[in-house]
Amino acid sequence: MRLFIAINFNDMTRARLIALRDELRDKAVYGRFSPSENLHLTLAFLGESDAKQTAAAKAVMDAVNFDPLIVTIGCIGRFSRGGSDIWWAGVSENKPLLNLYGDLTDKLSAAGFDLEKRKYSPHITLGREIMTEAVPRQIPAFGERVYKIDLMKSERVNGKLTYTAIHSRRCADS
Repeated sequence: MRLFIAINFNDMTRARLIALRDELRDKAVYGRFSPSENLHLTLAFLGESDAKQTAAAKAVMDAVNFDPLIVTIGCIGRFSRGGSDIWWAGVSENKPLLNLYGDLTDKLSAAGFDLEKRKYSPHITLGREIMTEAVPRQIPAFGERVYKIDLMKSERVNGKLTYTAIHSRRCADS
């Protein structure tokens, strides 16, 4: 199974993300846009995992303690890929989010997972291979209080990329 750990959003936040994605889509010449149900904030990408690794990921999640945290989205940006870019909604870094990320990735690494080494840049992917004249910009901030993280399975179902939560960990205060 292809796995990652993520924060999924409530309907109100998801609706705002969908509106941003659709606005970008309207201005794009080309692009592959994230399906509405797949909009999420990745905390750790685990990749292909067998049953033993899946159990280890669940155990790590169960060992992570975190308080409710605020996820605030306040900009639209892109990772340049030579004209067809990855566009995203940017999440404001905050200490509780970075602490959760750090604790989670430290425990995952100790459990044998080979994680990305680059600096964590919290974002929600709106689309890939986007060709547009749009420019990165600040947007009116929105977001939500987060009470849980999810272990997500990524698979193709009838040709459609589908993400399914297979395990959840609620914060200590929920």
